[in-house]
Amino acid sequence: MASVTRTGVGRRTRERRARLDPTPLRHFDFLLVGAVLAIGVIGLVMVWSTTKHRVPGDEFYYVKRQGLFLGIGVVAMAGVLAIDYRRLRDHALFAYLATIALLVAVLAPVGSNIKGHQAWFQLPGGFTLQPSELAKFGLIVALAGYCNQYRGELDAWRLTTIFAFAAVPIGLVMLQPDLGTVLVLTAIMVGLLAVAGLTARQLFVLVLLAVTGVYAAVTLGVLKEYQIERFQTFIDPESGTSQGSAYNQEQSKQAIAHGRLTGEGLGQGSQTQGGFVPEQHTDFIFTSVGEELGFIGAVVLLALFAIVMWRTWRTARLSRDFFGTLVCTGVLAMLAFQTFENIGMTLGIMPIAGITLPFMSYGGSSLITTFACIGLVANVSMRRFS
Repeated sequence: MASVTRTGVGRRTRERRARLDPTPLRHFDFLLVGAVLAIGVIGLVMVWSTTKHRVPGDEFYYVKRQGLFLGIGVVAMAGVLAIDYRRLRDHALFAYLATIALLVAVLAPVGSNIKGHQAWFQLPGGFTLQPSELAKFGLIVALAGYCNQYRGELDAWRLTTIFAFAAVPIGLVMLQPDLGTVLVLTAIMVGLLAVAGLTARQLFVLVLLAVTGVYAAVTLGVLKEYQIERFQTFIDPESGTSQGSAYNQEQSKQAIAHGRLTGEGLGQGSQTQGGFVPEQHTDFIFTSVGEELGFIGAVVLLALFAIVMWRTWRTARLSRDFFGTLVCTGVLAMLAFQTFENIGMTLGIMPIAGITLPFMSYGGSSLITTFACIGLVANVSMRRFS
């Protein structure tokens, strides 16, 4: 009994010292950030493997660009860490308005249309910026700020206001049209509301609104035909409505199956090096992991994602204020949905929706945004005693 008592006193003493420690870096989550960086490095390797034949004479063309994006992402994460996250709570409205301004601007003539999507700004050096990716960060901060302000008061009016806040950026992204990002933003909203105190009845209303929104998008012609066919192919693979979607998913499953236990070897995958899987360095990058690194490589990657989500969930629970909990919940909802949907579509258990694999897929806007979101989580973690 005395031993148990001493253990309890020792734990309380350590917690008291931690609270008195003025240095937030003492509580920096090295495991979270280390796992994220490890996934990013694996992503660089797989981007090289999937693109080394794309640019004659420069097999590292895409790797150098992705490395630059990774570096900017780390800087963005450090920038978010440098600011007390509670200051973001006081500027949640500004984050929301900035998000809306960017989404409106990209639909104007200053935006660029690439592959049928009005979703990018052209930057010098051949780079592009996708505001819909940045909207994930903005929506997390904005909704967390609003739900924190009205904690315990989510009546019908407050809930309607939240829906209206979320509907504006979601609607603007749908006009691009970018169905994948719309689904991610919706997942962020649902995750935040679930923790903010959404009742079962309110959740039912939310589901009805989501179904109504999808039906309206389909019937009003907002979605492009190939986007609708992707879901039709997933529901009925034998329907033959979209040979392209069926081909992509079939080649993806074949590539993963070829990897077996240990993989065919880095840079040696027959499907990957043969270019049979479309968009393999972006949406279908997990297939190269499965084929070239095998089941073992895929399990290692999934374990790293599990660590990231566990540490995010842990930080949400340990946060000393509700805003920090909500921010971490929004990031967790985003990462969990994107990871499950992306890997699921490569395995054929989810429809193709054009969603990137966090920290892995080629693309600057997505990579920078996810690192900034990890910066939010690490920020909450290291300031939980301040």
